[in-house]
Amino acid sequence: MKKSALPYLALVLTSVVWGTTWVASKFGIQGVHPLFFSAIRQLLGGLCYLIFFAAIGKAVWPSRKEWGYLIMMALLLFVSSNGLTTWGIKYINSGLAAIIGAIFPLFVAIIDWARGSSDKPNILASIGLVLGFAGVAVIFYEHIADFSNSDFSFGIILSLIAAFTWAVGTVITTNNSIGLNRYYSLGWQMFLAGFMLTCISAGSGLAMPLQEIPAQTWYALAYMVTFGSIITFGAFIYSLQHLPTTLASIYAYINPMVAVVLGHFMLGEAWSLFLLVGALVTVAGVFLVNTGFKKARAGETVTWRSLLLGRRA
Repeated sequence: MKKSALPYLALVLTSVVWGTTWVASKFGIQGVHPLFFSAIRQLLGGLCYLIFFAAIGKAVWPSRKEWGYLIMMALLLFVSSNGLTTWGIKYINSGLAAIIGAIFPLFVAIIDWARGSSDKPNILASIGLVLGFAGVAVIFYEHIADFSNSDFSFGIILSLIAAFTWAVGTVITTNNSIGLNRYYSLGWQMFLAGFMLTCISAGSGLAMPLQEIPAQTWYALAYMVTFGSIITFGAFIYSLQHLPTTLASIYAYINPMVAVVLGHFMLGEAWSLFLLVGALVTVAGVFLVNTGFKKARAGETVTWRSLLLGRRA
């Protein structure tokens, strides 16, 4: 294979594999509580990162300030976001959960604007916000009757909170940096989250002896840690280093579609015109929000005239 093709292969791997993790989670939580499943996943994934950095002699003990940052991000991104997402999948379809998870850039935009960010809302981002939430509304319209089911409503609430806390963590990460390697930092965040989720699971009676965990759960965990975390994160880093950021980021628009398709064929999850149209509209909205942000950061002014004429104002 030509070396020039490797970044594109890495991008395809990232786009597809991260979409499959929603279905893998649905498989994995069949025999254990979702929070305990997430605890084991984060512990194993975090340990892999920490052991790797220790093996290459790049492991350092975080400072007090760095510990505070690591604990905060572990709570936001992995205890709250990943833990609640995994819990939510117990009650709703993996494809629906993936679509809700994909709207976090919309929350990022709202948070940034609310805090007076220098990235002012432009027309492109505003249209994206409207489209994104309209797409979710289209999907939810089909499930209006399901909201009378407390389990379904609980799953939706968990998924929305998870998307929001991921957005909060993203904003904090974007505006703050620490001296640690970002992937070494990621390892600590995952490990700390795994430890906290284990304590929560044990304290609430949700944990179970490891020997009683079903084989299906271990298979799912092996896939999630090996492919979902280690291999795909490496592929994502490689694609970022060798492809334009705009191209490398398209994985975020493909993941939900992969989850919807796999959820239908592997788990028998129903899909409909409302789901498919709503998913496409939501992803289009997220794309426009991201594009609007990039143009704002690049100092480009976007107006109705520039959109219609296809050039900058």
